[in-house]
Amino acid sequence: MTAGPVLARIAIDRGGTFTDSICTRGEGYEDIVVKLLSVDPSNYKDAPTECIRRILEKVTGRAIPKSEKLKLDQVESIRMGTTVSTNALLERQGERCALITTKGYRDVMKIGMQARPSIFDLSIKKLAFLYEEVVEVDERVTIETFAQDPNPQPIDVEADTALTRGVTGDIIRVIRKPDLEVVKKQLEELWDKGFRSLAIALVHSYTFTKHEELIASLAKDRGFSVSISHQLQPMIKIVSRANSATADAYLTPVTRRYLESFGEGFEGGIDAFGNKLLFMQSDGGLCTWNNFSGLRAILSGPAGGVIGFTRTCYDETEGVPLIGCDIGGTSTDVSRYNGKLEHVFETAVAQVIVQAPQLDINTVAAGGGSRLFYRNGMFIVGPESAGAHPGPACYKKGGPLAITDANLVLGRLLPEHFPAIFGPNEDEPLDVEASRKLFTEMAEKINSARGVTQDKLSIEQIAAGFLQVASEAVCRPIRTLTEARGHESSKHHLVMFGGAGGQLGTGIASSLGISRIIIPRFSSILSAYGMSLADVVSEIQEPTSLNLGHDVSSAIKDRFAQLENTGAGRLSAQGFSSKSIRFERYLNCRYQGSATQLMIAQPEDQDFTAAFIAEHQQQFGFTLQDRAIMCDDIRVRAIGVSGISDINSPYADFKKASLTPFAGSQYPAKKVFFEGPGYLDTAVVRLDSIVSGNQVLGPAILFDTTQTILVEPGYIATVLSEHVLIDLHTPPAPPAALDPEHVDPVKLAVMGHRFMSIAEQMGSILRQISISTNIKERLDFSCALFSPDGGLVANAPHIPCHLGAMSHAVRFQANLHGDTLEPGDCLLSNHPSAGGSHLPDCTVIVPAFHQGKIVFWTAARAHHADIGGMAAGSMPPFSKEIWQEGAQIKSFKIVKKGVFDEAGVKFHFYDEPGKYPGCAGTRTLADNISDLKAQIASCHRGAMLIESLVQQDSLEVVQFYMAAIQRTAELAVRDMLRTIYKKHEGKPLQAMDSMDCGAEIHLKIDINPETGGATFDFTSTSPQVYGNLNAPTAILYSGVIYVLRSLLSVDIPLNQGCLLPIEIILPKGTILSPSEDAATVGGNVDTSQRVTDTILRAFQACGASQGTCNNLTFGYGGQKVDGKQIEGFGYYETIAGGAGAGPSWQGQDCVHVHMTNTAIGDVEIIERQYPVIIHEFSQRVGSGGAGKFRGGDGCVRDIEFTRKVDVAILSQRRAIAPYGMCGGEPGAKGVNQWIRKTEDGVVRLINLGGNNECVMNAGDHIIINTPGGGGYGLPDDVSDVGEKYASPQGLLSRANGFLASFYNQQNTN
Repeated sequence: MTAGPVLARIAIDRGGTFTDSICTRGEGYEDIVVKLLSVDPSNYKDAPTECIRRILEKVTGRAIPKSEKLKLDQVESIRMGTTVSTNALLERQGERCALITTKGYRDVMKIGMQARPSIFDLSIKKLAFLYEEVVEVDERVTIETFAQDPNPQPIDVEADTALTRGVTGDIIRVIRKPDLEVVKKQLEELWDKGFRSLAIALVHSYTFTKHEELIASLAKDRGFSVSISHQLQPMIKIVSRANSATADAYLTPVTRRYLESFGEGFEGGIDAFGNKLLFMQSDGGLCTWNNFSGLRAILSGPAGGVIGFTRTCYDETEGVPLIGCDIGGTSTDVSRYNGKLEHVFETAVAQVIVQAPQLDINTVAAGGGSRLFYRNGMFIVGPESAGAHPGPACYKKGGPLAITDANLVLGRLLPEHFPAIFGPNEDEPLDVEASRKLFTEMAEKINSARGVTQDKLSIEQIAAGFLQVASEAVCRPIRTLTEARGHESSKHHLVMFGGAGGQLGTGIASSLGISRIIIPRFSSILSAYGMSLADVVSEIQEPTSLNLGHDVSSAIKDRFAQLENTGAGRLSAQGFSSKSIRFERYLNCRYQGSATQLMIAQPEDQDFTAAFIAEHQQQFGFTLQDRAIMCDDIRVRAIGVSGISDINSPYADFKKASLTPFAGSQYPAKKVFFEGPGYLDTAVVRLDSIVSGNQVLGPAILFDTTQTILVEPGYIATVLSEHVLIDLHTPPAPPAALDPEHVDPVKLAVMGHRFMSIAEQMGSILRQISISTNIKERLDFSCALFSPDGGLVANAPHIPCHLGAMSHAVRFQANLHGDTLEPGDCLLSNHPSAGGSHLPDCTVIVPAFHQGKIVFWTAARAHHADIGGMAAGSMPPFSKEIWQEGAQIKSFKIVKKGVFDEAGVKFHFYDEPGKYPGCAGTRTLADNISDLKAQIASCHRGAMLIESLVQQDSLEVVQFYMAAIQRTAELAVRDMLRTIYKKHEGKPLQAMDSMDCGAEIHLKIDINPETGGATFDFTSTSPQVYGNLNAPTAILYSGVIYVLRSLLSVDIPLNQGCLLPIEIILPKGTILSPSEDAATVGGNVDTSQRVTDTILRAFQACGASQGTCNNLTFGYGGQKVDGKQIEGFGYYETIAGGAGAGPSWQGQDCVHVHMTNTAIGDVEIIERQYPVIIHEFSQRVGSGGAGKFRGGDGCVRDIEFTRKVDVAILSQRRAIAPYGMCGGEPGAKGVNQWIRKTEDGVVRLINLGGNNECVMNAGDHIIINTPGGGGYGLPDDVSDVGEKYASPQGLLSRANGFLASFYNQQNTN
């Protein structure tokens, strides 16, 4: 024993179910571990305090009464991770707060990015907002220059008193200063209403901070607690900063109250801790309690787990990258490590955008408590969870079947070694019979559905099947986290931890092709142990606007030095000497014109440019040779080294170990069920009975007081001093032979995950690699897999109007080219007659070959901001012929045998469109080429993943389950149609709706109750129009598949099977089946919405939504004058409106509806890029139709131009209002207005109608008032139910790192 007193370092992770704690005191002292229920009011008031009391009893050797306040004299530090902030956010239980923002932006958080949370949810439920009230301050600044200016001119800042330089170096124009007397009155009104916590977020405050500082000073003087957006995270995007500031104002008071109550258990209260009490932040660094804020605490617990596995399992010498899987009760946290912590700086938690440094942790809804379902012939795991109460069935509280039950009935858990904490009185053991009872009931249901011709599945086979599906559910995001970023999953090692980590490790590793699993010694309490290893960190970041191609190295060094001085000052105040402080330097870089930022750590040679190019090449597979590299942020991470540095490497220990077989266990073997061999005698071994270097051959179960580790057959476990390594010992058995007569429901679910994973990875790659705002920010794209005949197999649901349409494009190419294509070929098409939607939507199609034959197709469709034609943005409101709308491509081999045809792209996008009268070639050729290459890369990745899947499972199996999944979707739709038939008592369903031009869409639906099929008859629909509202037939199929999927109450695979029960009758030459020379640019965006409204009207599902995309384009250039090309730009956006009300819901305000769900650019980015000032983007109050359930309100968008531009608006529902349903009133019609300033100073208000184009001068405004949604039910019977903003229900993801943007894209776009 070491002489003298040794202070205790106590680390605590307060989780949702359990609170874990560990005390370390250095060499010679045993670690002390305490694990308690997080909530147990009959035994203690606060779990962390009780952990500390029990630890101090062991440290001091004396009993400490619970009533006695604890002393800190034996404590070196207390390091905590807490879910207090996370739970307050997820449960909407934070502090009352108000938001102060710029005039015109009261609804900045309500509108957000305007996308709806789930594209198939007609009710569009959103979670409640964090603020209770918004106060608008009449102030405004803007960026004087714009990045898209092809000919920027120097500006004399000193010559204009309204101009100044921002923090970034941008030139700022101060349009209006706040009237501080008015602000004081506004603050006083808030105070009188009882508000004490405020968030302040003003437009462009990331670079111009003065106005926020003035308002904050007044608020603090009045006594408010203030969260200031530019101080919390000075990054561009007002939507993100407003969300973050409000979250901080909402959460920090809750966190402070917890700290004060925690301090009550100690002598001297919270202030007595000094620097001894440290909290884990979301970025993986500790901070003192008085610097701990709610915003930085959201990932407090999971961050400890990442620090734990990276510090204990990574070996710098070996350099093998790690994947960490923290499997808990309700979810799994996944992360990746390759020598440096990976951070994200913007993500969304419970529909709140958080802009703050966070470790790249990603939550998957699969954990020990995840519920098990059998639906539509498929095994489904989660996302619903049994929770801690009632918990899984085996908890003996009447809970449902969950993953834990599956492990228990298979013999993979040891109930005799679990504490007796279950049952109604929490004094009984786990109940395997309760699990078996529910599995028996499920087996009866499954075997009944499978029919008499198929072998009956035992409950063990069913339980094992669910575990296989659960493993695949975890693998799906891991593949995206690795493979979609250029890393092979199989080249990693897998670190399993958390309460359920030890049981699922081999299943996950096997699916990913990973050969080694590492389980740390403290795997079940690794989050707490990680906190004992963590360092104190101070993050300092400032925005900038630097071109790395210029001579800026000295300026960057100076800025780094300033930030390091700030960080050193903060850490020295906490007792750190200069020797114990180190710094990490970063630049947040991107290519000019791109929004993809990469946080680049300073390399040894300090060449950030080379490091950025290398990182871009590694992640995305290409670089942009002719683009400047911009730096948006300078970041310093100041680190006070305080963690434990002497940690054993599992790799080094393994090499040094004397490997010997384990001699035998004190426990008898038990029967455990494994897929394939069935029940096997399995060794049961207590971990502390094994000496370092002993190896246990699977099957075996290793256990101690906190963890159970399953070693499956074919694996061997090596026990080391600090780790257990599980290595693949014998090659896995080949997959079972295909039974072509019977569908295995487990394999069906697994293959469903694999197909969707491929489509998702394609979408992730496309978004990362693309250059244009349209794809990267607005997310106007879709990626999918198709069968050899062009039928949709899997589509990560992106844009609804692409859903059914893309298969038409693939089928056209398949029929056109037949067997003439070769590996390395790639096709491009955008023509409506070839399955296109409208010309700006360009589709890249790649054949996936196996043994010389096309076995699948991959395709990526993306909206290009400009493809030439008669108007900038290629969305002309008055086009009459298709050639006026830009490039027309039926089939072009854009890549031939691996060679990209750039000359051909220029010919199709630039030369050809410019030959027509009044038309120009594309105005953004460089962006077109970059985005096409991104689409090609996405499709090639999909083809490679398909080949990998075929190699793993065989072509026969893959294509068999491809067809089976389509059949699953088909059966679900047939069942739904039968239900609709009964609801409407067999009556024909009919509807008609009109375009503003008078063209009508007629529909009659006849359902066959025997087959579950239906006929959709569009006879009597108006002829094609001499305009651009003609919709290609492919769009009609998209509308049908979207409505059918939206009406289904269960989640099903989205594929061609959805359309198999449907017969569509459509005469030629209608507005829905136009000739190939007809203009169609408006058909995709507006007629598609009317198709959807008509189908929903026939089903009497809900009131009409806004029924348009409100397409706005502006720009200039593209023409040739005196033989020279006029440089310019094109911009395109679509604008949200009101959603229709339904039989049980209020219509949502300010969202995109039905056939689109594109995001809208943040005002700060748009004003920095283009010559505009967006004065207002708000809710158009009262525009929703009245009814028992009111329709949603539209939006008001007021844009001023600061330079002469061509403007075009293409919109509908300006003449015919969105209908109400069942007595509900229609929503308000939209209105487009032009505030025109004449040369003589007169200001005129001009109605632009629904479709128009004009030249607007500097100072002119366009004001777009979008339509509201139709009401539902009689207005006299107004309902007080059906809130638009609900309290959270069910599982909400807490950690959303890199995958957040991807899943947000998948589910909201």
